[in-house]
Amino acid sequence: MSFIAKKAGSISPSSTLAIDSKFKSMKAQGLDVVGFGAGEPDFDTPQHIKEAAIAAIMEGKTKYTPASGTLELKEAICRKLMRDNGLCYKPENIVVSNGAKHSLVNVFMAICDPGDEVIIPAPYWVSYPEMVKLADGVPVILTTTEENGFKFSIEDLEAAITPKTRAIVINSPSNPTGMIYTKEELAKIASVAVKNNIYVVSDEIYEHLAYGEKPVSIASLGDEIRDLTIIVNGVSKTYAMTGWRIGYTASKADIAKAMSNVQSHATSNPNTIAQVAAVCALDGPMETIDMMRAAFEERRNYMVERMNSIEGVSCLMPGGAFYVMMNIKKLFGREIAGCKIETSDDFANAFLEKAKVAVVPGSGFGAEGYVRWSYATSMENIKEGLDRLEKFLAE
Repeated sequence: MSFIAKKAGSISPSSTLAIDSKFKSMKAQGLDVVGFGAGEPDFDTPQHIKEAAIAAIMEGKTKYTPASGTLELKEAICRKLMRDNGLCYKPENIVVSNGAKHSLVNVFMAICDPGDEVIIPAPYWVSYPEMVKLADGVPVILTTTEENGFKFSIEDLEAAITPKTRAIVINSPSNPTGMIYTKEELAKIASVAVKNNIYVVSDEIYEHLAYGEKPVSIASLGDEIRDLTIIVNGVSKTYAMTGWRIGYTASKADIAKAMSNVQSHATSNPNTIAQVAAVCALDGPMETIDMMRAAFEERRNYMVERMNSIEGVSCLMPGGAFYVMMNIKKLFGREIAGCKIETSDDFANAFLEKAKVAVVPGSGFGAEGYVRWSYATSMENIKEGLDRLEKFLAE
């Protein structure tokens, strides 16, 4: 029998990647499956970004860079933060990593001592609690409700804070709910964070995929909260660059230094060619991104209207990102297509096996009673998936 370290043994696998893997396996077998599990745009990376990467290869830009990223990319990120968020940072505040997921691991490794608590509102992105545990921290789940728009109250936040609280995670727009915190809501959260001297880990990876009012970065609400905020962002969602693996953080210089030290031993620098492409993305035109966002908004509107017309399920209108959380609580206790539905995992497994549609169970997001649909897929697939949902529920 192999020995597995307790820390590694306590980490749960990613439910989103697991369902996507099963979907791709079924598709490879020639089965007619429709997938709504993947959290990546179905658009190609814009042409000018790809050309910048090709030019970098041809020019021999294929060597190591500084572990925390090139000066050119850090400067481009600083320009982006000033242009889009009104935030003034210097290259010493920036750490570039192998995707925003890697950036988050660096964050928790840098700020958590054993036993430190990190407050995570639920529904949450599946990896947050596991990342905190990897850093020997303790995830403290702050449950929200659909009735409150999947947002927590300030009273609930204050009640969750203890002497061991090190940080709270804010993800706006949110994966999986698409929820966006208003400026007023963020100001209240900032006040609590400053009063209690706790970090705010602000995951802003979906900031350009908002379909109404532009999201606000909590770091922009004053010098005190800026010093306590660690911004996490990247190029994957905005520029359809998921496979390029470039994420970054912006924080106080001492935190950035700690994260850089961690990264220097874990991975060294992010991909050199992808860094060149990321500079082009951040400094380049936004027309293709605007077109992509418009397509997502059209899909969102169709999916929400159609889903709410189907008996037994419902959903809220998400403000951003590209996900819908479908409420399936009315289906619990029913038998559908010969399968007893007691949990979101039961539903997701039955829906995939019987109707050949892949969605992600809410259990992985701390949201039992829901399943997540991604509308980062074609309108044709969305219509087919919802047709199959109606037929599946009729059984």
